[in-house]
Amino acid sequence: MTKGTTSFGKRHNKTHTLCRRCGKSSYHIQKKTCSACGYPAAKSRSYNWGEKAKRRKTTGTGRMRHMKSMTRRFKNGFREGTQAKKQTKKLK
Repeated sequence: MTKGTTSFGKRHNKTHTLCRRCGKSSYHIQKKTCSACGYPAAKSRSYNWGEKAKRRKTTGTGRMRHMKSMTRRFKNGFREGTQAKKQTKKLK
């Protein structure tokens, strides 16, 4: 038996499929766990030795639908349901 070319021809079974949570093709079918995000674990998989990997997944790399408006709302004290006061022209 050789360990090169002839052995590679026998590879036709998929070990990983798409993950529900992260969308990567990292969900191991037999183990039933994702090697990228750790699904179905409650906490997302991340390690301090993978600094660049953390940077790719962190807050600010996506759309930030909610967090986008937080700085502006915080600045105004999270006020809601109010109307801006009418500005009057100053006479000289």
